[in-house]
Amino acid sequence: MKSLFANVWTKRVVSVLSLVYTYFVIRLCYLSIFYTIEIKDRLSLCLVLSGLSLAAIIVMLYTRKQMITRICSFIILPAMLPVVLLYFGEWGMIIPIIAVGIVILLLSGAGEGIKTALATIILLMYIFAALGYFMFTSFFVASVEEDEIAKGVSPSGDYRYRIVNTSDSSDGSTAIYVEPNNTDISNSFATFRLKNMEHIVYISRPSVDSIDVSWDVQKRQDITNYYNSISDRIEVTVTDAELEKLGFTYDNKLTLTDLSASRKFALGKTASDVRPVYIDELNAEQLDFFGIGKDADGRYYVKDPSDELIKKNGSEPGEIMYFNEMKPRALKYFNSKNVDPPTGITYFNVQKNHTVMLNTLSDAQLADLGVSDSGDVMSIVIHKHTGGKKKDEDERDADSSSQNEASENQTEVKEITESKVVFRYYVAELEDYYNAGRKFSLDLLK
Repeated sequence: MKSLFANVWTKRVVSVLSLVYTYFVIRLCYLSIFYTIEIKDRLSLCLVLSGLSLAAIIVMLYTRKQMITRICSFIILPAMLPVVLLYFGEWGMIIPIIAVGIVILLLSGAGEGIKTALATIILLMYIFAALGYFMFTSFFVASVEEDEIAKGVSPSGDYRYRIVNTSDSSDGSTAIYVEPNNTDISNSFATFRLKNMEHIVYISRPSVDSIDVSWDVQKRQDITNYYNSISDRIEVTVTDAELEKLGFTYDNKLTLTDLSASRKFALGKTASDVRPVYIDELNAEQLDFFGIGKDADGRYYVKDPSDELIKKNGSEPGEIMYFNEMKPRALKYFNSKNVDPPTGITYFNVQKNHTVMLNTLSDAQLADLGVSDSGDVMSIVIHKHTGGKKKDEDERDADSSSQNEASENQTEVKEITESKVVFRYYVAELEDYYNAGRKFSLDLLK
């Protein structure tokens, strides 16, 4: 048995467990950045993590001279930095893992010089990161007093909401937040809730007295008919892939935007026209006026591109520069040159339009865009009170007039109710409110 544990291949196999523990730490680092945490049972979590960490340190010390364990010993403490900052105060979870990181870094099989250098770097990382985080949260994150007055879940369970009253110097505000209810990561010890997924569907300033919330389930076609009855100019923003799926090409969605008054007049428009002009609608003479050409296949290109534009795009001299093949930096440069130098007035910009009219989309196309056949709709009834007393209580107590006179100094208090729909699953799915993609932003530090 002794020879088995002394065997180098046994140690190499066992060192894989160090990798598993390190993966767990990296996973926790990821969760701390993108998720908030709600611990259900701190004592149980602390005991379980302490047990796992004790087993991990035994394994790591046994395999400390193996390459896998050495690499893991360099990763654990840096990976725990976001956890310490963003889950600060959850010591039952943090301390066992930090202890493992410190012990294995100091006792790993790496050279003393490497360990000293890494320990110094990691210590400086913690100091400067903590200082920067403290300054950011102190000076750039507004401190407000919030009171959650109600919360609930939609009938399907797909969404949850909360109503929050905020106290400030301007009579406060009331806001309703809606977020998906199916993005949480939950286990027996804690629940991780995805950050930056709340969407404000209603806000009132000053705050209202009370709000009654009700949910309904509506069909996609009924909601489409409702919106089309309101306006035939409702636009839907879609991606490049969705435009292609709907049958559009790059060229027939190219538009002229930010047109100067002189360019609008050249197209027979007035100075007050603000809608983008589709290049597909221009004739050959108008295209030539803007320095744009069109080939037999309906593709648009830049006429007589400058040497600098050719360089920006990485094209060859004499090569046709199609808009759909232009690099973003080249298109940006092209637009930057359509400016009147003395005044700085932009003549026009060329850009791709990513909107389509809702009334042009069939029910099948809406389904292809990800809109479910039916879903949750939230309605609210808002209760507000108006009026009040002309004199406060002290003033009336000091007044020796009769009770009738006191009643005359009191205005009638009226209750105003207002009903409205504030959230439709249809819009949330169509406008992609709850994109599950993870993006780094300063909001994650709040």
